[in-house]
Amino acid sequence: MEINIEKIEHYAQMLGEMGLTYGIQLLLAVVVYLVGNFIIKRIVKLVEIALSKKKVEVTLHRFLLSILTTVLKAIQIIVFASMIGIETASLIAVLGAAGLAIGLALQGSLANFAGGVLILLFRPFKNGDAIKAQGYVGVVEEIQIFNTILKTFDNQRIIIPNGLLSNGCVTNINVNGTRRVDMVFGIGYDDDITQAKTLLRSLIEADSRVLKDQAIDIWVGEHGDSSVNLFVRPWTTAEDYWGVYFDMMENVKVEFDKAGISIPYPQQDVHMHQVESAK
Repeated sequence: MEINIEKIEHYAQMLGEMGLTYGIQLLLAVVVYLVGNFIIKRIVKLVEIALSKKKVEVTLHRFLLSILTTVLKAIQIIVFASMIGIETASLIAVLGAAGLAIGLALQGSLANFAGGVLILLFRPFKNGDAIKAQGYVGVVEEIQIFNTILKTFDNQRIIIPNGLLSNGCVTNINVNGTRRVDMVFGIGYDDDITQAKTLLRSLIEADSRVLKDQAIDIWVGEHGDSSVNLFVRPWTTAEDYWGVYFDMMENVKVEFDKAGISIPYPQQDVHMHQVESAK
């Protein structure tokens, strides 16, 4: 069998040239990949420092860093693949189509995810705040990416999707630290208004939980069907709100009884007339 030396030399030369070309290309790709690792770590570190300075919620902090790292790694892999000669256009198209399909299938979850990011970013409420939302009142136990967990005052656990919270009305009850205690006490039309107002003021001022640097308002609010209603508006801390409210309800009843001030309740007089029957 005759060996064609020229063909062997030709193929060897081709392999050498291809090896040199692709070897340099692969080496450059590896260098770019390693440099990319360094750059990604630096970017993630800088973002982490910025988030820490902004005091971003820990849950959102970790999640944003995870998303950023994943996105940068994906870009790095695509660049590496294109440098070693792999066609990436079709890969990107497939990934885009898959992402669209997943997004359509998970619309509700994505809405809750976006709501969670907005809540954690803008912080309309935080852990430990008492809020009123979606017909529930409770203390925020945990803000997750998809849901917020409330503990009601009777110790129930309520899980509310973040999409509803970010798009609905939320009342943050104790965010300002102080609250006005709105109360209404009715007295009879024959009772002394001045005496009742003086007694109410003395009861409020005697309560150490009532803030003394805030005005205590006591007004005649309305003339009801069976009573003159006095509106009472003291201020207290958010923690003492219900204590002040319930104690005032009890103390006012006790002291009004001692002072002879009536607390009317709705009454209805029924008059019966006898009709003589025709003979």
